[in-house]
Amino acid sequence: MNTVLYFSTRGTVYETRAYTKADIDLLVQNHQLHCLTSTDRQFDFWFSPSTARCQSRVNVRATELLLATTTFTAKSVPLLPGAIVVATHDADGDLDGLSWEQLDLLVRRNLTLTDRQLRVLDRRIQRADRRMARNSRSAAIKPASSAQSRTPAKRSAQSAA
Repeated sequence: MNTVLYFSTRGTVYETRAYTKADIDLLVQNHQLHCLTSTDRQFDFWFSPSTARCQSRVNVRATELLLATTTFTAKSVPLLPGAIVVATHDADGDLDGLSWEQLDLLVRRNLTLTDRQLRVLDRRIQRADRRMARNSRSAAIKPASSAQSRTPAKRSAQSAA
């Protein structure tokens, strides 16, 4: 059984199954999969950097878990957008399911985050959300068409006669 964790964009974490990278592609709902691996090379974080606008908000829970399992700092950890799948791989690099021991390890590592790390990360996420909201507002305000308005031609006295 290939158990993986699916972090939804709304913050809910689901335990589901995935057997191939195509299954992860379906879960993430995009075709440009990227993968970040934890420092100990046990956990793979699958995501798509080019998600739809409604799915592009930072996935807080998955980003916190990435911070807990890597040597990134709260200031340098990549802010993971959209839906995220956490899995592992076998010795050949093929997708593999998470064991119960690995699931427990993820929980323990997540509990090691300090209040300061969470506060710094929260500020970064809020800043990114404000930037995204500002960009979407400015995109909505811009006119869709750049057509120039027509001005009537002046008639001279000679052309009127």
